[in-house]
Amino acid sequence: MQIKIKPNGVWYHGSNVLFDVLEEGSTITQWKELAEAFSHQPSQLGYDDGTITHNGTEKGFLFVIDEPIKLDIDIDQHPRTAMDKNAEFLTKRPLKVKLIKEL
Repeated sequence: MQIKIKPNGVWYHGSNVLFDVLEEGSTITQWKELAEAFSHQPSQLGYDDGTITHNGTEKGFLFVIDEPIKLDIDIDQHPRTAMDKNAEFLTKRPLKVKLIKEL
């Protein structure tokens, strides 16, 4: 699957905990449904043709990054991902977030 990054697009983070600042080294994505799936803390996750399956059962929270993101300055490609290129990135600094949805 090819995932295209929009430089000024929305970035998401899914978690099972509430907070205001995302820590350095956290995972973010522009694929909203992937962040939603990760919020449920699955031990297994996969996708085929954009359909995500997982075994997570935790209550989740979906956040948006609430400040501008610059590729290669604020984030890097996740170096150990098993997912397609551009699916997930790691933060290089703390980032402000805003809760947009309880899952």
